[in-house]
Amino acid sequence: MKRKVILILGKVPPPYMGPSIATEILLKSGLQEHYELIHVDTKVNADLKDIGKWSFDKIKNYYHIWKGLIEKIKTHQPDLVLIPISQSTIGFIKDSIFILIAKFYKRKTLLHLRGSDFRNWLFKTNKLNQWYVRLCLNTTNGIIVLGQNLRPIFKNLYEEDKIFVAPNGSNYTIPPRTRESNIVRILYLGNLQSSKGIEDVIDAIVLLQKSHANKFELEVIGGWRKENIKQKCLRIIDDSKLPVHFTPPELSKNKLQELSNADIFVFPPREPEGHPWVIIEAMAASLPIISTNQGAIIESVENGKNGFIVASANPQSIAEKMAIFIDNQELRQRMGAASRKSYENNFTENVMVKNLSRIFNIVISQ
Repeated sequence: MKRKVILILGKVPPPYMGPSIATEILLKSGLQEHYELIHVDTKVNADLKDIGKWSFDKIKNYYHIWKGLIEKIKTHQPDLVLIPISQSTIGFIKDSIFILIAKFYKRKTLLHLRGSDFRNWLFKTNKLNQWYVRLCLNTTNGIIVLGQNLRPIFKNLYEEDKIFVAPNGSNYTIPPRTRESNIVRILYLGNLQSSKGIEDVIDAIVLLQKSHANKFELEVIGGWRKENIKQKCLRIIDDSKLPVHFTPPELSKNKLQELSNADIFVFPPREPEGHPWVIIEAMAASLPIISTNQGAIIESVENGKNGFIVASANPQSIAEKMAIFIDNQELRQRMGAASRKSYENNFTENVMVKNLSRIFNIVISQ
């Protein structure tokens, strides 16, 4: 039997960030065994620092992307078009052109929200924008969100049976640990920006140093988004002589090895998230996790079971949880084992493929 054709829009790395990583994982996943996957690369930014900046080259690139989308729809006649959507006015306007092109060619269309701030953004905008967004959503066949607690984002925007849930998932082979030390290694992995909580982590380390000096170190892997935040954090580290080491993402040849060598994972975003890949990677590496209640994080980090959920922008609470883990190896191991078990049950590639296949088949058969 001929496989159904799924046309997937989305940027792929570099730069490395949640949406681009997600697209790459989808394209390489077991979905290939069930469907013919066609990809339209929507990337216009070669570097994280270019995001949000406009140029004539970007406008030209978008023209070629729209043209490429039309050509692939005509050539492949996809049974379903999967479109990730943005959570900003300019971003959604760009995405809406993809939606309207798919509508014009009468393709069934499924949207994919990889964040959790869509509703907050939408209802802060003007009435004209809200009308336009609703118009675009009404041309589609449904929306995928990353967690059950994110379904209310689209209340009154979609009927209940058109809001689907498919958490992120991927298969990770975690290498054996190569580092043994009495020093507890705390790992932060992610883009280095205020919204991801890097400043709160550094401030927490200042507090932790006062009570647990020489008992821990912080390894930070990620790229800086703003120079002023970078200089602020480096100044604090230098002034307080903190045991903090930075590795740019391009120099971290094997982040899974870094995860394997860590004892604690910390990622405390201040602002809405979707379902961060770094959380799934930390769970696969059997790490206890300190994070915040943003997006679908609490559906993978269960407070008191495989980690701690702390209040956003609260270095004191982060430091307290770090101290608990540093002082209790058995707790680290027990919560780390719980992370791994939850990962295997809920966040592998096979689970994600099963969820997405079910959703695709429902929409295609409508």
